[in-house]
Amino acid sequence: MGDHEKIEVKDVTGVYNPNTFKASDDRFNPGNRIYVRAQLGQWQRLRKGMGWFFMLFFLALPWLRYDGRQAILFDIGNQQFHIFAATIWPQDLTLLAWIFMIAAFGLFFLTTFLGRVWCGYLCPQTVWTFLFIWFEEKLEGPANKRRKLDAAPWGREKIVRKGSKHLAWMVISLITGLTFVGYFQDMMTLVPGLVTLSIDFWPLFWVLFFAACTYGNAGFMRAIMCVHMCPYARFQSAMFDKDTFIVGYDARRGEQRGARSRKADPKAMGLGDCIDCDLCVQVCPTGIDIRDGLQYECINCGACVDACDQTMDRMGYAKGLISYTTEHKLAGNDTQVARPKLIGYGLVMAAMLSVFAYNAMSIMPMGLDVLRDRNQLFRENSDGLIENTYNLKILNKTLQPQVYRLAVEGLPDYQWYGPREVTLKSGEILNQPVSLGVNPDNLRQGSLDIRFVLIRKGAGSDPKGVIKQESKFISRL
Repeated sequence: MGDHEKIEVKDVTGVYNPNTFKASDDRFNPGNRIYVRAQLGQWQRLRKGMGWFFMLFFLALPWLRYDGRQAILFDIGNQQFHIFAATIWPQDLTLLAWIFMIAAFGLFFLTTFLGRVWCGYLCPQTVWTFLFIWFEEKLEGPANKRRKLDAAPWGREKIVRKGSKHLAWMVISLITGLTFVGYFQDMMTLVPGLVTLSIDFWPLFWVLFFAACTYGNAGFMRAIMCVHMCPYARFQSAMFDKDTFIVGYDARRGEQRGARSRKADPKAMGLGDCIDCDLCVQVCPTGIDIRDGLQYECINCGACVDACDQTMDRMGYAKGLISYTTEHKLAGNDTQVARPKLIGYGLVMAAMLSVFAYNAMSIMPMGLDVLRDRNQLFRENSDGLIENTYNLKILNKTLQPQVYRLAVEGLPDYQWYGPREVTLKSGEILNQPVSLGVNPDNLRQGSLDIRFVLIRKGAGSDPKGVIKQESKFISRL
């Protein structure tokens, strides 16, 4: 595999770190929980800014209105996905498959290039976890005080602080569950129903279900989700190479570690730049020590980078002892950004985006399916004509009532039995049986290829105002 061979992931989960209460032999024990220390810095400002933006975007989107209805609504009951002016029907759900594939390859591309930045900056698990930690810190105090509070016996102060924290968590969880369900049921009926306790059982069940999931995941499981349950942490190494940007520790510069005063000369003491303050461990949401090498628990949030840069600045050393870097750069080599694997992911994603855009622009505002009568291929009617019967399934995908005209192409001098013009309400599906009769003298073949034509009245020259569907006219076996 050359210079881009898969890098080894070092497993250091057997290390017990008292600063984070991390013990690998029983990670699920609450006594071994990680007390994340708050950290400021450029990467944390970026992470918080992105987290708040997308969280508020998620919370606000179901409240947007468009043309008298909810702008974004996935109405599963009526099989309609409303996205502003567009309405996606089950017949168009291939678009959803393309979206998932594009998202997958986008994640592959991002991971190959920048490592697990999705996990550290945009993953809902991380965003909500940091939000819960923020409330935890405001209501219970910094990490050291939270550790003492947990170890202290129950009393009035502990009950008030713990109760306030869990109440805040519950409110956030309930808002999250309500918002999520609001993407599938109109907010203007969901919220009043919840407030007045007149909400139906299933919407209430799903609101409480997703609220409980949020409360449990962000409040208690946290890194357990990332380390033990998220499959992304497991298969990310297949996308990493030595040119992938990761959070890395420069061991050549940092070792040997050791405490010293600010005025001391580390070289004279035989020490590197790392003062072994352990702040990089204390701020890590998954409780790892990045100095032990790349580990699959690392979510590339950059908290240790900010903590180390802050320490280096105070000591008067150059920043970047821990930084976003690559394995090649840490080894003293050049980083190759444009490499075959990254370019390949990019090309595949670009091709998928092109296909998706073409399919999206080709969506018809109406639908037509033709089903021949299977019980009788043909018959001779009372007028002596050879007659075939069809069932036309007509769909109005628009938000307004529409009038459609019906026609057929490919038949000589035919008789049409049934309505030639139909009116459909918004979203209506009409099953319309029709029959076609042809003089047998005009039929020289036993089977003719024909096309049913559906024309939207008033469409003019609009190419999306006409849709054709092929079928067969059978006159003899």
